[in-house]
Amino acid sequence: MTHLLDVNVLLAAIWENHPHHARTFIWLEGKQLAVCPLVELGFVRISTNPKAIHAPMNKSRDLFRKFLTERNVEWIPDDLPALESHPQKTEQVTDLYLAALAHKHGMKLATLDQKLKHAAAVLII
Repeated sequence: MTHLLDVNVLLAAIWENHPHHARTFIWLEGKQLAVCPLVELGFVRISTNPKAIHAPMNKSRDLFRKFLTERNVEWIPDDLPALESHPQKTEQVTDLYLAALAHKHGMKLATLDQKLKHAAAVLII
């Protein structure tokens, strides 16, 4: 089974100072992984945000590229129309879209978000 990675999983896996780095890094070992443009952009946006990780753009991009290469991560397009996911609240928009996208591609969405309720979501614990 391939797992589409949520932004929170990428942040935890790549940034060693993330509080969930160790457990996320171990959970990902040996798994087939995928990312999409929305997740890529989210990783770079949060990694470089002064109110979040505040890493330099080049470092964020280089670490992300290294992760993708080392883990042989598959790339899938954001080919699900946005209105085909059905959030009820604003904070569900991206999460439910990614879960529906994973489902469309026969994957699971790997996430650290305990509030995400979707058949395609797998909580990393």
